[in-house]
Amino acid sequence: MAESDNGARKSAAYPYSSGGWGSLKAVASALVQEKVPLKDATVLLKQNKPDGFACVSCSWAKPADPHMFEFCESGAKATAWDLTAKRMTPQFFELHTVTQLEAWHDHDLEEAGRLTAPLRYDAASDKYVCVSWEEAFEDIGRELRGFDPKSVVFYASGRASLETSYMFQLFARMYGTNNLPDSSNMCHESTSVGLKEAIGVGVGTITLDDFEKTDLMFFFGQNVGTNSPRMLHQLQDARKRGVPIITFNPLREPGLLQFSNPQSPVEMMTPAHTVISTQYHQVKTGGDSAALLGMCKAVVHADDRAKESGQPRILDLEFIEQQTVGFEAFADYVRAASWDEIERLSGLSRADLEAAADEYMRANAAIAHYGMGITQHREGVQNVRMLCNLLFLRGNIGKPGAGPSPVRGHSNVQGQRTVGITEKPELAPLDKLASQFHFEPPREKGMNTVEAFQAMLEGKVNAVINLGGNLVRSVPDRGRIEPAWRDLKLTVNVATKLNRSHLVHGKKSYILPCLSRIEIDTQESGAQAVSMEDSTGCIHGSRGVAEPASPDARSEPYIVAQMAKYTLGDRSTVDWDRWRNDYALVRDEIAKTYPETFHDFNERMWTPGGFPRDLPARERKWKTKSGKAEFFVPESIVEDPDMPERDPQALRLMTLRSDSQFNTTIYGLDDRFRGISGGRMVLLMSEADMQSHGVKKDDRVTVQTIADDGFERRVAGLRIQPYDIPVGCIAGYYPECNPLLPLWHHAKDSKVPAAKSIPVHIVEVNGTPRA
Repeated sequence: MAESDNGARKSAAYPYSSGGWGSLKAVASALVQEKVPLKDATVLLKQNKPDGFACVSCSWAKPADPHMFEFCESGAKATAWDLTAKRMTPQFFELHTVTQLEAWHDHDLEEAGRLTAPLRYDAASDKYVCVSWEEAFEDIGRELRGFDPKSVVFYASGRASLETSYMFQLFARMYGTNNLPDSSNMCHESTSVGLKEAIGVGVGTITLDDFEKTDLMFFFGQNVGTNSPRMLHQLQDARKRGVPIITFNPLREPGLLQFSNPQSPVEMMTPAHTVISTQYHQVKTGGDSAALLGMCKAVVHADDRAKESGQPRILDLEFIEQQTVGFEAFADYVRAASWDEIERLSGLSRADLEAAADEYMRANAAIAHYGMGITQHREGVQNVRMLCNLLFLRGNIGKPGAGPSPVRGHSNVQGQRTVGITEKPELAPLDKLASQFHFEPPREKGMNTVEAFQAMLEGKVNAVINLGGNLVRSVPDRGRIEPAWRDLKLTVNVATKLNRSHLVHGKKSYILPCLSRIEIDTQESGAQAVSMEDSTGCIHGSRGVAEPASPDARSEPYIVAQMAKYTLGDRSTVDWDRWRNDYALVRDEIAKTYPETFHDFNERMWTPGGFPRDLPARERKWKTKSGKAEFFVPESIVEDPDMPERDPQALRLMTLRSDSQFNTTIYGLDDRFRGISGGRMVLLMSEADMQSHGVKKDDRVTVQTIADDGFERRVAGLRIQPYDIPVGCIAGYYPECNPLLPLWHHAKDSKVPAAKSIPVHIVEVNGTPRA
């Protein structure tokens, strides 16, 4: 099939292929910027290899037969960021007060280098001062023993290994709380809830093998070019086999348009490239449910016509009748749906949606990839359920080359859930933990991230233990949250670099410098290795290869073990000293807790390509309430009930990451793919909206959230940038735009902050208030 003009048209902002010389130049620049010695730069050859280390950024799958350079631009930047020659020694903190450092840009804080020694905040001098590890652990343990466990939050960022995560959740539960929020609460909790309801497991079902067997791929709200560029290799292979790729995304992203493989001499030395998207539909922000409904309507209508005319059926009736419940109610809903409403809410024409559906109906096996453009909406769970509805219509789950594919961010964010990081007691094997470790775990529900911050605003949280991450910077409603964070009695941060969460600190605050996964981890029993789970549910070993940044840095398992030991004392039945010295012992215990997935863990962790976790839905075994895959009938396809319908000045803001960013870590202030330079305080806007709102390119505007809760939320100094984005929709960078996101503006059922659809007004232009 020839590529349509819709798919092949380039982005005006970045009219080149993703990958290619641009990526190579960016990698080289990152290594130079971080002053990474040549000998350390060669560790990239071990990145994502079966005998090396798993990338510290994204969680995309690691192939059994890797490329020579099995890393992408984003992954290389993350590695350079950790391997930097720059250091933040105790002398650095002697020269700078915390108040002074608060004025630094987020990029400059992390770019200043690796932390080298444990630090405690000293209020008298307003500085972080060096302390011994023993002093830090003794004081942290003493403080925690004085708190009600229900008032302490144990937050995990998603980067920690399976071993560390298992130890962390066990520590929290032995301490007496299920307050185990994590970064999934901020991004893919809508997946965990929606897929669990639909198919019985809260994760995707595809593996890398499915790329070789699929006939069609969809992308919904996932920017592969910046968030998981290594996937472009699998997409390129699929496209060379003639597999269509249909993309639904508000912005035309270069990574979803065309790709030049940096490992291909032909593509590097000629204008050759691979067109990625064969159809590209710029769905309106918040229009995903409507678009999915339109495709479902086209499929059901085609099947009705086939039935009436005696032609072969379009639906997979055997799958629907034997494996699902709820089809008739959903089919009736689809038939009654109005094309006018579908077009209005999706921003797409009926012809566009029918073209996508026609391609779908020709495919025997289809994969649906999606990201936070689906999950970070008020109806994020509904979006996931609607996507499942589309797959169910043609039996596209539990067969080769087909299934839902939520693309995760952090390198082990999915894995930490697998080993017990969850605030929901029903998702943790509490009875097993009780018998295995001879204690009674708490049974009441803990707090997720949104609930933890709401409790903080109400003065109900005493302490937060941060296992990585930059929670203060990533949180919604920052203007309200930061003062509450400063009132905490204790904040503990396990980190490699300084960030905003260390500067907006509690009354007592510690920074505990940890090893990067890239670094050699030597304990009393010898060199250690860790493991993590990728987006496709496969478990991989990872072994550090670089020298540690500091002899005073400690591994994450070591730090968690010591905090648990000094806090729990004789209450714990775990020999934390043995665990911290030999991670294989931790893996043995994980295998006892989760034998279906982790049996023979130590023997299997170095399996090339990883070993798969137990996922019944892959075999059409449905762990749902009905025992079958469940169709879902939405109450409404309006994704954002907070968006004013009759306000012509209202705009729908979505937040974005740049190509030089991983979550809150910012490697550079430019965004090459979107043609943005000179800073991140920009607002992407269509030229039609610029005209109707009376603004011009480079105007500086102030944006205010539309809300009637008594709180004013504003971000000033955003520079207008014309961009190819649907009318009524605008975009700005995360986390700069987080102050505009109310804490209560979250997905129903999952409480994921609805950062992809925030109702706003432009209230000032170049310092002049709007009427």
